[in-house]
Amino acid sequence: QVHLVESGGGSVQAGGSLKLSCAASGVIFSRNGMGWYRQAPGKEREMVSSITDDGTTTYGDSVKGRFAISLDNYKNIVYLQMNSLKTEDTAVYYCSVRVYPPVVVTTTDYWGQGTQVTVSS
Repeated sequence: QVHLVESGGGSVQAGGSLKLSCAASGVIFSRNGMGWYRQAPGKEREMVSSITDDGTTTYGDSVKGRFAISLDNYKNIVYLQMNSLKTEDTAVYYCSVRVYPPVVVTTTDYWGQGTQVTVSS
């Protein structure tokens, strides 16, 4: 059974940094697509960063050059390093993994509970 747990959120001032972690059980990150998403109050959930099973990374336009996704294969943890944080980065950040058949019946996305990031001016 897939279970994801995010951690590392908190409150920082603009220009500061945070590093989020997502630990997984029931799935091996390196064999699946993984991503970080965020949702601010009153806004739709948006993709922050993703990494495919072949190591290809992508970033949302608003975080390019500031955020970096990485994977520790040994620990089965995916990270999101966030630098030069802005007030508009304030949101709940979610970790997600995409699992494909035949491991599951149909392609399925699993989500963690989220971790709050608050950036103040």
